[in-house]
Amino acid sequence: MRDLFFVGYLGLLMLMAFKRPFLFTLTYAYVDIIAPQRLSYFLLNSIPLSLILFALAVLGFLISDDKKNVRISPRWGLLLLLLVYCAYTTTIAEEPIAAQTKWAWVWKALVFASFLPLILNTRLRIEALALTMVLCASALVVTGGIKTMAGGGGYGVLVMLVDINSGLYEGSIISCVAIAIIPLIVWLAQHGTIFKPDWKVKLYATALVFACLLIPVGTQARTGLVCIGVLAILSLRHVKYRFLYLAAAGLIAVSAIPFLPDSYTQRMGTIKKYDADESASTRLAVWKWTWEYVKQNPIGGGFEVYLINQVQYKIKNVGQAADEGPEDKQVIDQARAFHSSYFEMLGEQGFPGLFIWLLIHIGGAWRMEVIQRMYRKRNREEERWVAPLATGLQNAQIIYMVGSLFVGIAFQPFFYMLTSTQLGLDTYLARRRRESLWRPIRKKRRQVEAEPAA
Repeated sequence: MRDLFFVGYLGLLMLMAFKRPFLFTLTYAYVDIIAPQRLSYFLLNSIPLSLILFALAVLGFLISDDKKNVRISPRWGLLLLLLVYCAYTTTIAEEPIAAQTKWAWVWKALVFASFLPLILNTRLRIEALALTMVLCASALVVTGGIKTMAGGGGYGVLVMLVDINSGLYEGSIISCVAIAIIPLIVWLAQHGTIFKPDWKVKLYATALVFACLLIPVGTQARTGLVCIGVLAILSLRHVKYRFLYLAAAGLIAVSAIPFLPDSYTQRMGTIKKYDADESASTRLAVWKWTWEYVKQNPIGGGFEVYLINQVQYKIKNVGQAADEGPEDKQVIDQARAFHSSYFEMLGEQGFPGLFIWLLIHIGGAWRMEVIQRMYRKRNREEERWVAPLATGLQNAQIIYMVGSLFVGIAFQPFFYMLTSTQLGLDTYLARRRRESLWRPIRKKRRQVEAEPAA
């Protein structure tokens, strides 16, 4: 029955998309984020759904879109360069079979991210993609928030829609995503045009933000707590009464502690005792191994190169009496994941890949800063949405960059859609500025041509 529901829902979206081909792009984004194939027992698993939708999206763009509105930017070229470079490192990977498995979904994420800026050439399309991303993520966030409120949370045990531990369904990843979309939720509630910002939209947005803040509690992911802290700091920049904001934030944080489960506060307490925590000690050892490996292999070892690692580290036995055993515990481990996007890129793609990746994401934060400074003081009604959106996209980018320090999401498709939204906004505004620059000149030229000769 569930399979029939998903097939009917996707079929309806595709029928609508034949009239409005851009909907194929949004449907592909939905499939990429939610992955309804994982929720299906048979029907959706038996067809190449993503490939079909992407082909229809490209075909719709080629047939129906006005190519005069297409603009590209240097960061778009960097996306293509990263795609080509990753294809090369896959051919020389240390673990060729595992590398091919990861490459099978990475290239799709990069190709779709490269396609999106070409088609995001209106405000409506940019907003529609942002709304689709938020609503798709909210399907997981709302489910996780409800279960957390009901006491169903816990590290590695919070189930959202389906019991798997990969993609957005993994605790640390969904915690980072949930906090990163909060600035977009706020923007949609204030400046959205698809759903007018009435009291119902603002009420749902407030509830959704609350659910987003609950996800790090429900998953007990330390990454989520760090991301909340980053969001709080970023929000200071645009708060009028900063001391009042800090006092209110501190009061809310202190008031929330008694309501948090003991398991959550105990796990967050391990942040201060990293040398006694096996997970943190493993990460430090893997990062050290990665650095030594890349010094010998500057172009990296290809996808999943961590499978060849072997690390040795010590953890402290906190609270153990001296006569109960040794003070430190010696641990030898192997094939441990990077648990950091920076070291994931460094180990798999080497120094060139890490450099390209940093240029893409740091460049995005910088371009959004340029845009919001350019538009924040403009008084034209039709431009008041620009600076807040640029700020929201920038904050989401920074939250991702900080959160990815502690979780391997260097190729997470959701954040490449975020990057593409930035690129679409940047090129759309550049085209509008160019059009407004030439419009008075063209008008004057037409007036001169219309005047009769003396």
